[in-house]
Amino acid sequence: MRDSTLPDKVAGAEPEIESYSLADFQSGTEPYDYVYQFHDDGFRLQQELDAMEKIAKAVGYRGFKKTYQEYVKSISILTNIAPDGCTQFTGQELNLQCGRWRADNTGVYLQKDNGSTEYACTHPIAPVERLVNVDTGIVKTKLAFRRGSGGWRYVVRDRKTLASNTAILDLADDDIAVTSENSRLLVRYLHDVDSLNYDDIPTRMSVSRMGWIDQSADLAFSPYIEDLVFDGESNFKRIYESIKTHGEYESWIFTARAARLMSLPARVMLAASFASVLIKPVGVLPFFTHVWGGTEAGKTVGLMLATSVWACPDKGNYWQTFDSTEVGLERTAGFLNSLPVCLDELQTQADRKSFDKTLYKLTEGAGRTRGSRTGGIQHTEYWSCVFITTGEMPITGALSGGGAVNRVIEVECKDKLFTNPREIAQKVQLNYGFAGMDFIAGLQKSGGVEAAKGLYQKYYSKLAELKDITDKQIGAAALLLTADFLATQWIFEDGQELTVEDIKPLLKTKKEVSTQDRAYEFLMDYFTQNKNKFCGESDDREVWGKYEDGTFKVLPSVFDRACADNGISGKALKSWMRDNDLLDIGKGFTKSVWINGMTKACICIRQKELPEDMLGENPLDDEEIHLIPND
Repeated sequence: MRDSTLPDKVAGAEPEIESYSLADFQSGTEPYDYVYQFHDDGFRLQQELDAMEKIAKAVGYRGFKKTYQEYVKSISILTNIAPDGCTQFTGQELNLQCGRWRADNTGVYLQKDNGSTEYACTHPIAPVERLVNVDTGIVKTKLAFRRGSGGWRYVVRDRKTLASNTAILDLADDDIAVTSENSRLLVRYLHDVDSLNYDDIPTRMSVSRMGWIDQSADLAFSPYIEDLVFDGESNFKRIYESIKTHGEYESWIFTARAARLMSLPARVMLAASFASVLIKPVGVLPFFTHVWGGTEAGKTVGLMLATSVWACPDKGNYWQTFDSTEVGLERTAGFLNSLPVCLDELQTQADRKSFDKTLYKLTEGAGRTRGSRTGGIQHTEYWSCVFITTGEMPITGALSGGGAVNRVIEVECKDKLFTNPREIAQKVQLNYGFAGMDFIAGLQKSGGVEAAKGLYQKYYSKLAELKDITDKQIGAAALLLTADFLATQWIFEDGQELTVEDIKPLLKTKKEVSTQDRAYEFLMDYFTQNKNKFCGESDDREVWGKYEDGTFKVLPSVFDRACADNGISGKALKSWMRDNDLLDIGKGFTKSVWINGMTKACICIRQKELPEDMLGENPLDDEEIHLIPND
């Protein structure tokens, strides 16, 4: 139906569109009058615009749509109304009241009394959804916008950003036409439309992370919730989109069953992937499962297999490399929350000493409290997951803190993980994401979590019989065994679950975890390598002290430097050595020793006596061994 408010030149438009000439487009209005009569029917309008543009090009006229936009502006000036006071975007999903604003396919603008226009945005844009985060309660707005001939696109931003003339400039990175010139008007427009349509804009619950939802009574798990919307940062969009099902479930199960039979490291990596989602419901601290060994052992394929439980295993989608900052790792862990964090190539970590601290912090399950640039503090990240990592070396060293060592299950690859790594990789790249969803469904069933807790206690008690293993190592191992048992029952159905005997060799003893014991052994090795400097007196070489009667008598400056250079607490080590009768002391922690012609206070460290079972046998004491006489 024609709009009776239009000028006569529009109301009299005729649909003889095939007869238009170049002059009609350049100096007339008939083609524009004809198209405009369909402005109330978005679908028909788009069809007529496309058809007229082809006719214009056929007669040699370029830029019909741009000229049409100017025509619409002139019509608005003549009529001086905003049709129905509502948005008039083609293909809009909501018909929104916009008050004094004009909002059509040319953009969003204000019509001033003198006939000029002020643009808030030069293309269609409007708020279409309100998202309330289930964890924080923070409200975000979902914006719909369209540029050129493309379809509608969407961005989600917190309301604080959309309320600031400066912060809203970040939308420019999303291809929204906002500059320092029009940002003030865009903020006003979005605020007005949101206020005028508060009850009409739908509100939905949202989440910015993966994992268990605390407030849920039915054990809801993101992203496996139909009515929950993702409102997280765009930085994690690739990871989020990789968490999905693809291919055939049966094909994945066949591949995973075969892989489980090939090596212990492959079985442990799969178990760790499932174990990650048990940490929160069972109540265990996060821990690392680190698989290490030489090149071409198949470690990366093992990481791909573990990733395929939940997501696409292609590099750079879900799993990442170690080449990240502490803050980056914290944010990734906070986003994945209950899902495993998978990291490849430990050797890319340049500073191993600082990474020990990062490892300890990551296994605490909470990020650092950091100040905000605008005052106050930033949102603190929390997570409850397993970190599955690979590398060419162990993740902990001789001088790693006991807290870090205690939180890692390390698996050495002495042989290749798979007999056919290329085939395994190809299969999991084509089929993935089903097992994780199935595992969560098992836990969500009545009695699922209770069964997991019961199994965990059973395995924990069994492992606790190994008297020399720390509680944290037992806790991590018990969770791996629990997860693998459940996955075997619910998914693999092959009777190949891990046993206590399988996992026992991977656990560290209390002595191996002890920071001071390892620090003592390191210094003994270090001083033994430099034994020639413990000569007591010399004019041509550096003297570190004296070695006699199985004791390194070390100058305090040498001891302090050796400790400081290797991250050892010298004070704590001296106390430990004194308590373990490894320090020959006089006054305090030192004893007077004659060094280079003078008396010096030295730290006198005894070497441990080797147990009898570590002393080698003298072959000459064996009657069956005979010397071969010279010819």
